[in-house]
Amino acid sequence: MLSKKEQSILKLIPKARSDNDPNNPEFPADDPKFPATPTYPIKVPSFSDVWLKDESYNPTGTHKDRMAWELVCQYRHFLEMKQRGLMTGALPRFSMISSGNAALAVSTAFKKYNLPKLKILVDIHTKPHIVEFLKQNHSEVYFTDLSIKKLDFKDILRLTRNPNGFDVTSNDGLDRTTIFYDWLSFEIINNDPDYVLCPFGTGELYENICNVLKRESQKVKDYDPRLKISPKRLGWINIIGATSNRADTAADKIYAPHLPFTHFNEQWLGFYRNLGYIGQQSGVFVVQERYIEKAYDYLTQLGIRCEPSGAAGLGYLLEHPERLPKRKRIVIVNTGRGLY
Repeated sequence: MLSKKEQSILKLIPKARSDNDPNNPEFPADDPKFPATPTYPIKVPSFSDVWLKDESYNPTGTHKDRMAWELVCQYRHFLEMKQRGLMTGALPRFSMISSGNAALAVSTAFKKYNLPKLKILVDIHTKPHIVEFLKQNHSEVYFTDLSIKKLDFKDILRLTRNPNGFDVTSNDGLDRTTIFYDWLSFEIINNDPDYVLCPFGTGELYENICNVLKRESQKVKDYDPRLKISPKRLGWINIIGATSNRADTAADKIYAPHLPFTHFNEQWLGFYRNLGYIGQQSGVFVVQERYIEKAYDYLTQLGIRCEPSGAAGLGYLLEHPERLPKRKRIVIVNTGRGLY
């Protein structure tokens, strides 16, 4: 049985029009479209076919808005199950580790639909203005030193005082690596790239792209209707993740002292390469700080809203121009910049 408040929340959350129909997309909720954000050509010296997938057009300015929408849909499922009598008690609270963008996107979405406040665990060194912004935007903020040890879901729930809730950061029940960014993955793939260069922070975007390629490569018919390129092209797409190993990097969204919840490792990657799911040059690579900063400055000069983390893919290209053919199609993913 739903309370009056819960009934009003359920009515407020739009029901996703489809899981995979490109003619009935689900995001963004107020104006669904596919693709949801633009991809356009940019000039990079010596390269003739470089495109930018620009996630800064999302509601709070980053690709994390897509994840936020999936979590809103999860609350809709909770309410539907409670309405059917398959769930009892109060709506559970969500906790998550975040350095800013994910927390902002999720808390903003939760506020819009009158959902419980998000519980956010941030590092003690998080910039004060980000912390204050989060506190003012429908969230509860808790602090810890994330460099000390790997945290499991029990640690995260304890530190955020959420014993009966769920941790987003670790919960495979949410299908984080298959549905958080599946629509985005198809939007990227449909540009028919030879190379995709994207930031690698939590690894969820990288894994979503690879898992979409895996799933479609395994089929012989009945391909996902969102796929617009020839299935024969799938195994030739190289997915390059760009990251940093410096604690003091300006690209703070792609650095973490521990990544306990990513599925990515060299064995996982080698398996995907050898089975022809992804291109043979696919991998995750550390980008030197000066190239991240150079890429950020370049995109900013072009009038593109980004931050150093979101520019890391271009940073890889600037650092290693010899690794990519000059006339092949390269799609660089700008994950955007949070509105704080």
